[in-house]
Amino acid sequence: MSEFQNKTRAFAESFFETVRRDSADRAGVSRMGYGPHEQFVHDFASSIARELGMQREVDAAGNLWLTLPGTDRSLAAVVSGSHGDSVPEGGNYDGLAGVCAALAVAKTLHDEGIRLKRDYRVLIFRMEESSWFGRAYVGSLALAGALKPGETALRHRQENITLAEVIREAGFDPEVMTSGRALADLSRIAAFIELHIEQGPRLDASSSERVGIVTGIRGNLRHQSCRVLGETAHSGAVDREFRHDAVMALGELLARMDRHWESWLAAGEDLVFTCGVVNTAPTAAIAIIPGEVSFGLDMRSLSMQTIERFHALMLREAQDIARKRRVRFAFDDVLVCEAASVDAGVRAKLEAAARRCGIPFQAMPSGAGHDAAVLANAGVPMGMIFVANQNGSHNAREAMRIEDFLAGYEVLLRTVCDFDKKENQ
Repeated sequence: MSEFQNKTRAFAESFFETVRRDSADRAGVSRMGYGPHEQFVHDFASSIARELGMQREVDAAGNLWLTLPGTDRSLAAVVSGSHGDSVPEGGNYDGLAGVCAALAVAKTLHDEGIRLKRDYRVLIFRMEESSWFGRAYVGSLALAGALKPGETALRHRQENITLAEVIREAGFDPEVMTSGRALADLSRIAAFIELHIEQGPRLDASSSERVGIVTGIRGNLRHQSCRVLGETAHSGAVDREFRHDAVMALGELLARMDRHWESWLAAGEDLVFTCGVVNTAPTAAIAIIPGEVSFGLDMRSLSMQTIERFHALMLREAQDIARKRRVRFAFDDVLVCEAASVDAGVRAKLEAAARRCGIPFQAMPSGAGHDAAVLANAGVPMGMIFVANQNGSHNAREAMRIEDFLAGYEVLLRTVCDFDKKENQ
């Protein structure tokens, strides 16, 4: 472990534990976007920034900007950060690892008396997670002028409240956030670099390469709330040929799409397909043929064309099954998050930094979406660092070895310090 990693370990461990205690919820943590526990992250980061002499700004969406001024403030800034919210009863490191790493870089620069040529800015986004209202990347989309007015009308997963109402309660204006205008001059960002836990098992399966340099971010297409509408009937009195079974229809659709998914992968397509929510009606019972089932779908790929083709295939299959089983599929409007390309120059800087630090790394795509993708699609040069985590993500068992986090932090620190350095220097 390097000197910088040793010096940062206590800060990182204290940061993670302080936030965990504030947002602890059963086995995991819950930090709803625009809620009090997300706000705690912003307030805690602001208190650290004050100690480091950083400038503080909050944009019209509530995203927090913390700045260490450089010697030439005419230059575009290097920016790093992530989100402070979590899924319900989730893990403590999704998003928060990137917030901590960005702050740790600022602390190191301050403590070591390092004055960069460019401004170094920490950016903490609001509401990255979709689990609460069905819309991901609310803060970053608003920042980029890409949040749509209808999306703030989405309702909370359990409570009778809209996203717009939650935003107003937090002190921000949803109409400004959905005006279509960017909330900051994004041309003033020379690069945005987000450190994040890998949310799959690849890095943790390696004994040596436990840091990843991201090559691209999958886009996604989601149906939040779809239904199959059939006919409720007695399970013993209605023979198969007379049934309008909603559950069987959905089961057939998912089985067909799983077979298609397998064949598309064999043909070399990049694709993941998930049905993460299935619910029968409140009146459902073991002796009743189900007349209604609701479900949600998530399709992801590095190619938006692949997603669109797979989605069109799914709609055709649903139409065929509806005729065959005498049911009706009702699909809601799709929510789309565009795939994003990593900037080749930023990626090269990250890889060079890892090599200078002697930190082995893997080049890998991101299956999960991130705020970094929103900025990339708005024209900001973007790169990402992954660090290994255990037990997956979006669950209370999420884990992250501090040694892996510190290795990723050092790659970020070196990249920020050497941002304007030529590769052959």
